[in-house]
This record gives sequence, structure tokens and C-alpha cells, in this order.
Amino acid sequence: MVAISIIILIICALLALVVLAQNPKGGGLAAGFTGAQQIGGVQRTADFLEKGTWTLATALMVLCLVSAGLQDSGENVVIEDELDGAIESTEGTSVPEDGGVPAEGESAPAE
Repeated sequence: MVAISIIILIICALLALVVLAQNPKGGGLAAGFTGAQQIGGVQRTADFLEKGTWTLATALMVLCLVSAGLQDSGENVVIEDELDGAIESTEGTSVPEDGGVPAEGESAPAE
């Protein structure tokens, strides 16, 4: 569980860096390669950043869903154990017919 949380934090940091490297107007990191436009370096860099963004976003979403699924299943087991314990502790007691509460040290008559 802790390992998944650490991986999620690393992916978040990488995703933030990739998004910040992009410029919505075609600049960003790709703007530094203006001399390589004839070779297609700008387009390759923009494609790489876009693919990286989609890949990291997908990985983040999947890991968050996995983490939530693991967390919920663990909590349900604890709650079920507590409910089972509460039911077992109340099995020996009974409620008096008049609906009152038995006095301390006194048990309700068995039926």
C-alpha cells in the first residue's frame, strides 16, 4: 500500500514536469529546437511530450483506482471483524419481557 502511494507521488511529479514543459501555443521545450525544424525535431518533441502526458495520466488513474480498491477491501474486513465480535458478545444476553434493562449484576431470565 505504501509502495503504491510512493509510485503515485512520483508519477504526479513527473506529470507536472511534462505538462510544464509544454506550451499551448507550440513553444515550450519544442521551441528550443527551432534550428532542427527541417529535420522534424520540433514535431517529435511535441509528440513525445503529448504521449508522455497521456501515459503518465493513465498510469496515475489506474494506480489511484488500485489503491482505492485495496484500501476499501482492507477496511471492510476490519469492520466485519468488529461486527462479528459485537454479535458474539451480545449472544448470551436477552432482553426482559417488560422491555426494561436488567440491573447491574442481574441477568435477564432465560426463556
